[in-house]
Amino acid sequence: LPEALEIGIMIEVPAILWQLDALLAKVDFISIGSNDLMQFLFAADRTNPQVASRYDSLHPVFLSVLRDIVRAADAVGVPVTLCGEMAGNPLEAMALLALGMRSISMSAASVGPVKSMILSLDIDCASGFVEQALAENDGSLRPLLTAYAEKYGVNVSAF
Repeated sequence: LPEALEIGIMIEVPAILWQLDALLAKVDFISIGSNDLMQFLFAADRTNPQVASRYDSLHPVFLSVLRDIVRAADAVGVPVTLCGEMAGNPLEAMALLALGMRSISMSAASVGPVKSMILSLDIDCASGFVEQALAENDGSLRPLLTAYAEKYGVNVSAF
C-alpha cells in the first residue's frame, strides 16, 4: 500500500468493542459514530417516542464505553475522532473532552458554541470530575455536568 494511504475503522456497533485491541493493531485511525453506537448499545430507536427516553448520550454506560475506546487507542497511538450529534452540543462536547477525546466532528452551526465552551473549560479539572461522576452514578450525568458548568463558568449555552 502507498505510504499516504491510511486505513481506519468506524465504530458504530458494540460488537467491535470486544475486537478493539486486535483492530487497533491494524488501523491508522478510528472514528466513532456516536449516534449509531449509542442506539445499538441501548437497543433503543432514538426516533421512536416509546423508547427514546433510554437514549441518553450522557449516560455513564455510554460515556464509559467512549472513555475505554479513547484509552485503548491512546495506548497504541491511534487517533480517535467522534462524529455525531453529541459533538455539536456544548455540554456533551465538554464530556467528550473530559474523557480524552481530542477530535470531534459537528455541523458548522455548532462550531461557535462548542469553541466558546472549549475556551472556558479547564480540561484537567473536568476530566477529574467526569471520572469521579462515572464511578459514582448510574443515571444520566446531564444534571451533574450542567451544575459543574455553572459552578466553574463553562459556557455550555448553544446560543
